[in-house]
Amino acid sequence: MASDSTAGDAPDDMPVDAEPTLETLQRVIEGLQTENADLQDKHLRAVAESQNIRRRAQQDIEKERKFGIERFARDALSVADNLGRALSALPADLATLDPAVRNVIVGVQATEREFQSILERYGVTRIEAKGKPFNAEFHQAMMEIEDPSVPVGTVVQELIPGYLLAGRLLRAAMVGVSKGGPQRTPDASNDA
Repeated sequence: MASDSTAGDAPDDMPVDAEPTLETLQRVIEGLQTENADLQDKHLRAVAESQNIRRRAQQDIEKERKFGIERFARDALSVADNLGRALSALPADLATLDPAVRNVIVGVQATEREFQSILERYGVTRIEAKGKPFNAEFHQAMMEIEDPSVPVGTVVQELIPGYLLAGRLLRAAMVGVSKGGPQRTPDASNDA
């Protein structure tokens, strides 16, 4: 009987020559059920892990799509700053200027508007700071300015504008904050 063709398939703990007993078969079944449960558990864990990897990859792609231009946007802000400085240095009365100079000024104004439009198209928005309550998340106080007509902690001067990229701070606004005025009321908003 040792030459039987099914002898090679017998479990290790079952003698080849002996007829399997009910107890032996039940042990074999229990072992196979345990192995099956282990394999089922490993399969479920592998499926869950692949789903987690797929979800994390999708989140990484979305984050890269939103914030991938962050370094470029930071560098481009210096251009926006320089255009703003050039426009703020202009005289108040443009009518007295030479028409050619006025045309240059109009061109610089148009360039600044177009540049701001491009920044906004890519999710870079300017933080409105002047007249708002100081918010350390969006503003960096550079100085305090004595102004008794404005509540304490109000941004009264914007030295360098701040920007957000898709709602996340790209650069804080550098501001002058009021002091010496009345205390701010508790219902005042602290939004940027």
